[in-house]
Amino acid sequence: MSILTVKNLSHGFGDRAIFEDVSFRLLKGEHIGFIGANGEGKSTFMNIITGKLMPDEGKVEWSNRVRVGYMDQHAVLQSGQTIRDILRGAFQYLFDAEAEMNELYGKMGEVSEDELNAMLERTAVIQDMLDNNGFYVIDAKVEETAKGLGLLDVGLDKDVTNLSGGQRTKVLLAKLLLETPDILLLDEPTNYLDEAHIEWLKRFLNSYENAFILISHDIPFLNSVINLIYHVENRQLNRYVGNYEEFERIYEAKKKQLEQAYERQQAEIARLEDFVARNKANVATANMAKSRQKKLDKIDRIELSQEKPKPTFNFKTARASGKVIFETKDLVIGYDHPLTKPLNLYMERGQKIALVGSNGLGKTTLLKSLMGQIKPISGEVALGDYQYIGYFEQESREGNTNTCIEEFWQEFPGYTQYEVRAALAKCGLTTKHIESMVMVLSGGEAAKVRLAKLINNETNILILDEPTNHLDVDAKDELKRALKEYKGTILLVCHEPEFYHDVVTEIWNCEEWTTKIV
Repeated sequence: MSILTVKNLSHGFGDRAIFEDVSFRLLKGEHIGFIGANGEGKSTFMNIITGKLMPDEGKVEWSNRVRVGYMDQHAVLQSGQTIRDILRGAFQYLFDAEAEMNELYGKMGEVSEDELNAMLERTAVIQDMLDNNGFYVIDAKVEETAKGLGLLDVGLDKDVTNLSGGQRTKVLLAKLLLETPDILLLDEPTNYLDEAHIEWLKRFLNSYENAFILISHDIPFLNSVINLIYHVENRQLNRYVGNYEEFERIYEAKKKQLEQAYERQQAEIARLEDFVARNKANVATANMAKSRQKKLDKIDRIELSQEKPKPTFNFKTARASGKVIFETKDLVIGYDHPLTKPLNLYMERGQKIALVGSNGLGKTTLLKSLMGQIKPISGEVALGDYQYIGYFEQESREGNTNTCIEEFWQEFPGYTQYEVRAALAKCGLTTKHIESMVMVLSGGEAAKVRLAKLINNETNILILDEPTNHLDVDAKDELKRALKEYKGTILLVCHEPEFYHDVVTEIWNCEEWTTKIV
């Protein structure tokens, strides 16, 4: 049974086409991986099928009474609500039904026999619905999901306005999963999850009986939960049965076949054009030339997909720093309350260290405290000499009306426009991206703009906070290569072991320092 049907969809922004005459069908129970390079339109597609964007052409048809669950990163969490309140809100329809049932019970002593019988029938229906939907174990369900995504560590009675960005995302994801909709729409759900919680989500999705569409650049995660791939490339959408590895095998084989057919066709076109050119002026052979020209005109010409620009990240290195990068003495970090025990940490030149552990433990806070952006609650940080720091922050692009050119130029006013465009293009951005406002870019494109600024500054220390979030496979592989070759010092926050294990010399587990129970 078809849950969602998309027919002849076309859409673009300005003169930039995103989709051209695309069709798509989702069947009950299908687990789909929606993949493609940064900027190909994956999140745009999600916005179109959820009605947030109207397509330029085409139809989006949902079957009747389908409950769609989409994690809205911009949903408003009201002050005064706790995490528990938000998660219990996933069952609001059951609480409303219980309230209706209790109201009916309250009126039963005041009605006629016929009305009473009608009320009893209605309360029986409601009671069955409550029983079948696990109404009486809601709190257990809430706690199980909260534990799986690490929210028990945060505290279910914490006011949602005091949450970090990563914690807020976890709350929205947990509520969505508790709603168990007929179709889940997940746009990079692992970005703010650590390894243990990614494993839990993996198990959840593998046992999920309903359909889902998953956008993710975390290939091991994607591979383990989906059974169908839809690949968006060059404004088209193609379906592949199997996981990501199977898709790669078939995609490469099809690409090779197309290239061979293209070469054969180009040879045939060249042969026919040559015959026409040599014989059209000759009276004796003019008819044969016309015949060949007709054949040429009828050829359905094969077009090869335009190769996407692949990023190149080469970090510029400054003179060597002093031997000591930083040393802390009884450092306690936090805002209103301590996030860590007193820390005595030491890092020296040339080390490459990954900070790992659950979200909300203070990894970003530690980075900012080391750089002096946040005052510690107590203790000291001593920094070494000759430090040229490159800092990659987690994304913040809402309301940024600068074009990519303007954004880069603000930091490098001495560059010519040609040099600015070249620097951005090296990071895998096309002319269309470069001339767009930062706020309309995809997460991966915006990350490439920030990386462009980072690699064009001379540094001897890189402090990177979740640099792989939103990056597509090619960009991630290239960033890994560049970090492995970097001669300076690296302090890296990352939740993807397959990325950081080949880069770092040491791993620091922040769960050993936290004041929280993990």
